[in-house]
Amino acid sequence: MVSPLYLTLLIGPMEPIPAPKPLADALVSVEVTESATGRSGFQLVFSLGNNSILETFFLLAGGAPLPIIRVVLLVTFPGIPQVLMDGVVLHTEVQPDAMSGSSKLVVTGQDLTALMDLIDFSGLPYPGMSPDIRALVILAKYAMFGVVPEVIPVPAPDIPIPLLQTPTQKKTDFQYLQHLASEVGYVFYLVPGPLPGMSQAYWGPQTRLGMPQTALNVNLDTWTNVESLNFRYEPQNAVLPIIFIQDPITKIPIPIPIPPVTPFSPPMGLAIMPPQKIEFLAGTAKLNPAVALMKGFARVTETSDVVVGDGSLDVMRYGQPLRARSLVGVRGAGLAFDGMHYVDQATHRIKPGEYKESFVLKRNALVANTPVVPSLPF
Repeated sequence: MVSPLYLTLLIGPMEPIPAPKPLADALVSVEVTESATGRSGFQLVFSLGNNSILETFFLLAGGAPLPIIRVVLLVTFPGIPQVLMDGVVLHTEVQPDAMSGSSKLVVTGQDLTALMDLIDFSGLPYPGMSPDIRALVILAKYAMFGVVPEVIPVPAPDIPIPLLQTPTQKKTDFQYLQHLASEVGYVFYLVPGPLPGMSQAYWGPQTRLGMPQTALNVNLDTWTNVESLNFRYEPQNAVLPIIFIQDPITKIPIPIPIPPVTPFSPPMGLAIMPPQKIEFLAGTAKLNPAVALMKGFARVTETSDVVVGDGSLDVMRYGQPLRARSLVGVRGAGLAFDGMHYVDQATHRIKPGEYKESFVLKRNALVANTPVVPSLPF
């Protein structure tokens, strides 16, 4: 029986192309880690025989005018192609095995944010531009790599007057994009796809909305589709952030607590526990009230997850890859933990004839707030 799982490797300097047959045949395993808030990474392991051309290939590619080796990983299962990774090689390592006489070539890399972290553009001016416009200008440089910007406008932009103040960039593009995002309570990350050679650069509020993936079933006999799933209840992590808005007449800062449920972090359960810690967000009184509110929303989203689950599954049994930055239902874990969860991290491990994943789920409440959890996507 032919396996329904197909892995396609595209590789090359600047523009990836289908891997040569010797390179594809030598591929032993693939590991891709997707993170909801940070960088994503990958690791490729090749078998390295005597007089192998693989070392020469990577040496020649590294000596190109632009020393960039781009890697695109495309998985097709079940009959649906999905881009798992679009990134660049950062490190190669040879691991000899004296006992067997063979060696392995380990190639490690990150998504295309690594390209944005190569050159320090400190001092580059952005006259009369709000943070979202600056983000668009920066991301425009990477259109040649298929990066499509998805920039959400700031609700109340504070546009500096060029004659009085001109914002300048600090450090690399990636660091500055993260800085701009944090200043207005946003996040920045790259999502590979939907087509090979394309990536979506998201700069906006962290949202936990959307269509859920196929439900994770545990303790349901033949319906069980996970190998392991454990949950922890950690109420000590929740924080009640307090922002300050300055009264324009009296100049007195007014404290405003931000509840654990916001428009960007809706309740994912019925029992919402009150935070055990209080945190005063310094510097918010000097900001535009809407921007200060967004910073409070962002802090709530970062700290409100009192339920954390980690587990593993066999993708061949589950029926599709479980992707990070989206929702998934859980069934059979008990009254407290059943319901919708947010996939915060997913690590894909692929070998010939095998596709397994480990994952991390997060949620801001206990007890499901939906009467049923659908087994299949809507």
